[in-house]
Amino acid sequence: MELIKKYFSDFTVEQENQLIILKELYKDWNEKINVISRKDMDNFYLHHVLHSLTIATKFDFKKGMEIMDLGCGGGFPGVPLAILFPETTFHLVDSIGKKLTVVNAITDTAGIKNITTQHARAEEIKNRQFDAVVSRAVAPLGSLWHWSRKTIRKTKTAEKGVPNGLICLKGGDLSKEIFESNCKPHVWEINKIFEEEYFNEKFMLYQSVK
Repeated sequence: MELIKKYFSDFTVEQENQLIILKELYKDWNEKINVISRKDMDNFYLHHVLHSLTIATKFDFKKGMEIMDLGCGGGFPGVPLAILFPETTFHLVDSIGKKLTVVNAITDTAGIKNITTQHARAEEIKNRQFDAVVSRAVAPLGSLWHWSRKTIRKTKTAEKGVPNGLICLKGGDLSKEIFESNCKPHVWEINKIFEEEYFNEKFMLYQSVK
């Protein structure tokens, strides 16, 4: 938790308590349903929480906004972001039901009330519109954009203050992936945001709707 407070400090007591108990909740559930590797569990706040909160260093989600976490897995980046932005609704979607079982149980115990979940494949998300879609290492950029762009609202409102689009966290050499996607995302190197060595060759991409 000290690692998180190194970069983020403006927490309410409730938010700080929620972040503190997350590790124990995930540890307990991980013994029943494996959603996080043991190596990652040992570095929970670095590999999962802080990595998820990279998005919050560049985007400020406002009250009333609706964000979809596409392929949320065990709840990242959606769960940490939901704690940080309690007045924003986060809709977490995954094709593996047992992962959503973990998400639902953890958010219920932690008192995180701004999360909804849906057991579905990405291409099955229809008749829903969101202000932005977030995702972490789920699929190639081209696929993510193909699945998500129709669900992103085209109308931008000044009071919301966040451009509509896809925000994803990725790692490695992305040059071929970006080229094949036919997208022109803005790319941030995460090791220029957070100094920890873990973030070398990790990136945040943002593709806006046209």
